[in-house]
Amino acid sequence: MNSRYKHVFTPIRIRGVDFKNRIFMAPHTPTLSTLDGYVTPELVDWARMFARGGVCTLNMGNSSINCAESHDQGFQLDLGKDDGIYGLSQLADVCKQYGCHATAEINHAGEGTLMTGTVGFSSSSFISDDELARAKRLGREPIPTTEMSKEKIAEVVDMYGKAAWRMKRAGMDMVMIHGAHGNLVSQFTSPKFNKRTDEYGGSTEKRARFAIDVCESIRKYCGENFVIEYRCSGDEIAPDGMHIEETIELAGVLKPYIDILHVSAGLHSDPFGPNLYHRYWCQNYMMDRCFNVHWASDIKKAHPDLIVCTVGSIMNLDIAEEIIASGQADIVAMCRAITADPDMPIKYAENRPEDVRPCLRCDGCTKHLSVPKPMSCAVNPLANMTSVLKDGLVPKAPVRKKVAVVGGGPGGVQAMETLLDRGHDVTLYEKSGRLGGNLVGAAIPAFKYDIRDYLDWLRRNAAKCADRGARILLNTEATKDILDVENYDAIIIAVGADPIVPASIPGINSPNVFWAPDAEEFPSCVGDKIVVVGGGGVGFEAALDFAEQGKHVTLIELQDEQKAHFSLRASAGSVSHELIAIFKERGIMVHYDTSLAEVKDDRVVVKNMSSGELSELPCDSVLLAMGMKERWALVDELRHSAPESNVQFVGDCRNVATVSEAVNQAFKACLIV
Repeated sequence: MNSRYKHVFTPIRIRGVDFKNRIFMAPHTPTLSTLDGYVTPELVDWARMFARGGVCTLNMGNSSINCAESHDQGFQLDLGKDDGIYGLSQLADVCKQYGCHATAEINHAGEGTLMTGTVGFSSSSFISDDELARAKRLGREPIPTTEMSKEKIAEVVDMYGKAAWRMKRAGMDMVMIHGAHGNLVSQFTSPKFNKRTDEYGGSTEKRARFAIDVCESIRKYCGENFVIEYRCSGDEIAPDGMHIEETIELAGVLKPYIDILHVSAGLHSDPFGPNLYHRYWCQNYMMDRCFNVHWASDIKKAHPDLIVCTVGSIMNLDIAEEIIASGQADIVAMCRAITADPDMPIKYAENRPEDVRPCLRCDGCTKHLSVPKPMSCAVNPLANMTSVLKDGLVPKAPVRKKVAVVGGGPGGVQAMETLLDRGHDVTLYEKSGRLGGNLVGAAIPAFKYDIRDYLDWLRRNAAKCADRGARILLNTEATKDILDVENYDAIIIAVGADPIVPASIPGINSPNVFWAPDAEEFPSCVGDKIVVVGGGGVGFEAALDFAEQGKHVTLIELQDEQKAHFSLRASAGSVSHELIAIFKERGIMVHYDTSLAEVKDDRVVVKNMSSGELSELPCDSVLLAMGMKERWALVDELRHSAPESNVQFVGDCRNVATVSEAVNQAFKACLIV
């Protein structure tokens, strides 16, 4: 029986190139090239995971046309050298094996070139938002870009053509020009950057001249049977940037020179400032799904004869099917959602959408770029083990063992599945009556639908584990006596962590004091005036949740504002800037540099950490979000109930962290059991 997703799986042919479906892998940066930009065997193995899963294209993101001149990311793929063709051919071949097209997002960063040791050049001389922030951070004067001469323009245009030629020589039949997000091409097309008065500046058509030159150079080097995809920002968001009306005009100018228009949004600029332009090209979990689709739809409506690809928080193929069926776009590009489950296309083709592992939009996959280190995924532990586990297969254990998993959170459920894959006899103990651990509380706020989808999937996956023979014992606390009686060969301890409740604070055990996630689960217990104690991710989200329910909420945080924001980013990731902006927009009060001194029936006493001054905040409920502590006492009690070399502890009980650590630690621990 064929798929019921008719539009997603309808092929499309462009310039004689057959695309088997409408699912493109959006530009990805796995950081698996060599330091000097060559393809590695590890990169080829990584690509195989996605090609095998059924995507139509696999796009290597932010690939430099020449790293000697434009190098803005560690371990960036360099397309500026002929001796790189050999590795590119291996990448192309592994994709072809599965009917997938390898491609690359070819780019020159222009102003954003930071790693060559030279001052960046661009369409015009200007000081960017990024440079202002850099200069302030480094304590120096900002350095303006160097305006490109026409000779320099011609040189760089030729680099683009040669980079695409190397891709074609390697066996690739398409390329993506990165004309979005404030890189060099868009530094020409955008009025925010381009102040030239010659044929490369002024009107939209003139500012498009550089992009057209790049397209013509690629066509000259690669011929007619080569697909050119052009990435643009549908709207740059910045007040002085390009907006959708002008992007529609730009699309009309570029249409004769390109084959596919890939519509993203936003800029790289101002990643830590108040404007958050960058959030539009990598949306966080507080933002709507399909956030950028309307811009692609506007362009498609204006240019119905142009093949349009849309991207941005398209989380599954149900959504993709609707987008294509409604005519908003012809092609859908996905990155994080496909990383979370590379087999998504296969599962939908086989009408098994319920089996797809959902993406959290936590951006655990992008954190590797700043280290740098190979990419990982919070929910897909295979993502950074593709060279260790060829073809994504978990190896069978040489000896079948009787194994206990203690704890039914994300780490425990992942451990149970992996142990079954290894061929072991598995029993999972969960002291509560439900699986999910701290995900249960995390999924409660209305805006946490990504977590809710993952929690639902986790429970479905656990049920499948039970069907495969795992014993799942709910409402059963694993004690040393119970484990000793069972005589297990190995134990995975995933018991999570406990909320921090400082016993020294008077009134801390009063009936109007709650652990914040418990209060969210049972909101009827909470009054109308709430004080949230703790400015990490848990505290901010709980405060916002109750504020959206119409409660009067005040948050207090021990650290000063700067340190608190840094800590919030460490705990909540990129969404921290979103949370801070929402708090300011909605007027939710935050008292930084403030500690909880005492809880009373109708108020709390707080202390300013700098002055020592005491003051009172009226409230009827106090929600604690002061962090969590590892359950080392429980770990120590259980760790001798099997041969000690076969006892592993994972997740929060080992080190309070995130879903990513719990899942990835559990998976890797079970590979050695």
